[in-house]
Order: sequence, then structure tokens, then C-alpha cells
Amino acid sequence: MSTVARTTFTSPQEYLELEHRAEFKSEYYDGQIYAMAGTSLRHNSIAVNLLVELFSQLRGQPCRPYLSDVRLKTRASDAYMYPDIMVICGPPQLAPNEFDTVLNPTVIIEVLSPSTESWDRGGKFARYRPIESLTDYVLVSQDEVLVEHYTRQGEQWLLTASSRPADSLVIGSIGCSVPLADIYARVTFDSDETKPS
Repeated sequence: MSTVARTTFTSPQEYLELEHRAEFKSEYYDGQIYAMAGTSLRHNSIAVNLLVELFSQLRGQPCRPYLSDVRLKTRASDAYMYPDIMVICGPPQLAPNEFDTVLNPTVIIEVLSPSTESWDRGGKFARYRPIESLTDYVLVSQDEVLVEHYTRQGEQWLLTASSRPADSLVIGSIGCSVPLADIYARVTFDSDETKPS
């Protein structure tokens, strides 16, 4: 989730200098800096559930999942993002002169939020698609059981949507299969997020 932090044009170098000194994360694209907002309990629970499942299944494998504290640079558009989850296969490739910015995700997963859903589906996905290493883009709803999985097929992206707890998110590129029931484990959909689940 992000909100506009500044409205004047900022160069990528200025953004990185500010980001290295900042107390809070921000994303950057089209010369603008967007402050990252906090997430809901549902959003966080879903992301943690997915991370735990992927970490468990990838243990001992050449691929590793990372949570949203790892910054991604998209080479084609000079954008810097913090995906909710990235899976990187093999050694992380770092951006030139950067120690904390990666270039080579295989899988990107975003948990949709009401304020950023259209951006995750449109502008953000448009910036992710040119990443050569990227094979899978996954959007996970936090308002209902719904997982949308885009898989690269040459120059095209094939969409598969799953909405039943018995369905599974199958990510063939990394050899993982996660039941939707596990993605949404202990997640409630009522409006009172403080209620124990």
C-alpha cells in the first residue's frame, strides 16, 4: 500500500539517497516517491501464511522467498518497489552500486488492498512484466477467497483464477503448490479485524 509522499520530480539517485536515510519505506516510479502505508491484519496474515508455506517447500532448493522488506528495481522503467513476497532462484542479482536492491525475481506475489488494487493489477504489473527472470505474478484478495495467477507463456501472460478453499495455487516454475485453505488459514472476512480467529 502506498500514498504520494512528494509531488515534485525526484531522480532515482535522489530517491535512493532519501530511502537509505528514511525510517519508513517508500516506492518510486515516474519520478515520484510514494510512502508505504501500513497493512491490515488480514493482509499481513495472508502474506505470512504464504511466506511460511513457500519457505517450507523451498527449503534446501535453489529458490528462496523474501518478504516485503526487500526492494526490487525494474530495469526497464527505473521503478523501485517492495512486493509483498518475492521468490528469487539462484543468487540474488543486485542493482549496480546497491547492496539492498534486487533485479531477478522469479515469482512476485501481491496481497490486494482496496487502496492499491487497481495499481497492482495495472501500473505495477506493467512495470513487472518486462523483468526477464519473472515467470509468475500472483494477486491474492484479502476480501474473499480468490487467487489470480499470471504465468508467462512466451510474450503472453496466462491467467488462472481460483476461488475455492480446496483449490491450490500451483507455481510450477518453483515446484510449489499451496492450498487456498492454507493461504487463508485463520483469516476472517468480517469487518471486525480485531476479533480472534
